[in-house]
Amino acid sequence: MTDPKHHSLTEDAQAIAYGSVMAAFAIVILTQLGFVTGQTAGLAVLISYATGWGFGPVFFVINVPFYILGYVRLGLAFTVKTFISVALVSGLSVVMPGWISFATLNPALGAVLIGMITGSALLALFRHGASLGGVGIVALYLQDKTGFRAGYTQLIFDALLFSVALLLRDVQTVAWSFLGALVLNMVIAMNHRRDRYIAA
Repeated sequence: MTDPKHHSLTEDAQAIAYGSVMAAFAIVILTQLGFVTGQTAGLAVLISYATGWGFGPVFFVINVPFYILGYVRLGLAFTVKTFISVALVSGLSVVMPGWISFATLNPALGAVLIGMITGSALLALFRHGASLGGVGIVALYLQDKTGFRAGYTQLIFDALLFSVALLLRDVQTVAWSFLGALVLNMVIAMNHRRDRYIAA
């Protein structure tokens, strides 16, 4: 009988596959619209826009240093699952644009879809002990070391990220991007409640 407090390997694999595919799909929509987003993915998008380098390779490389902190703060299982998730998103974001195209993509709807799709992807990963790496790990580490709230660290990082985005994108595009980030954060805030779920 399966322990109701823990996911099986098959359940973890399914969740990581689902979360990674959905996250990559959201990135395809986001980059199609020229939007930006927050956290480590947002940093990778900005670097991609500024340099012309592909999002996938950039996202993979900038996450590498965070795995050390992830291992120290959250353990080997989390680090391995996160590495796999990041690698999948990086690879899929390279090939997916060749599989999907949009003749019409309304920016308002696109922003909402990006937030919803990314939110569902992250929920799947979070509930199975994985993430998409980066800033969230640093935020947790700093909270442990200094007591500075992890949420504040992430908020400050995103504020700086969107400020820099104004140098690369017009105000309207950044505003739509902010809507997407807001929807994403609302999805996570309202649905990621560890006290409501018995599975680890």
